[in-house]
Amino acid sequence: MSVLMLASEITKRPVVTLGGEAVAQVKDVVLDAHADRVSGFTLSGRGVFSGPKRQALPWAAVSGLGPHAVMIQDETVFEDLGEVTDSAGAAGGDVLGARVLTDTGTDLGQVTDVVIKVTPSEAVVAGYEIASTEAVGRKGRTVFIPLARTIAVSGEALVVPAVVAEHVADDLPALNKEIPALRSRMSGSET
Repeated sequence: MSVLMLASEITKRPVVTLGGEAVAQVKDVVLDAHADRVSGFTLSGRGVFSGPKRQALPWAAVSGLGPHAVMIQDETVFEDLGEVTDSAGAAGGDVLGARVLTDTGTDLGQVTDVVIKVTPSEAVVAGYEIASTEAVGRKGRTVFIPLARTIAVSGEALVVPAVVAEHVADDLPALNKEIPALRSRMSGSET
């Protein structure tokens, strides 16, 4: 079974051991720009006066990611912060705020969040939440676009195939239907 989540929904979620002890809180989701998947999480301590931790949680050490917590075996699974962030290949930078441009030069909008598809074995980038432009037909509204293939990503722009504009969704359930439709179309086997 898989579920779509926004990266912003995962931040501030407690990190809890299978023994039931809350040991940290998710600060940020670390994305691997080259593989379009979650490589881990940066962490902060629990409580009002706790700051960022020097340790991070690699995705491989996550036992479960649910609607209320990130589950881990125990605190020994944490790694040095650099191990998780460096392995992510930060070449893409932060995509939040980046313009979404098609390969034909159309501006679809600005990235406001990342949609992550979580399964028991992995968490992959499935799409983006964007503040849309008039090119999408929903100017100023928040919409979702599926990710089939990113052509290029930088801190300023995310370049996607033009056909993505035909698979815009108004909410996550609709996006869940558009993802396989776009992938099928991109592979050349229309459904």
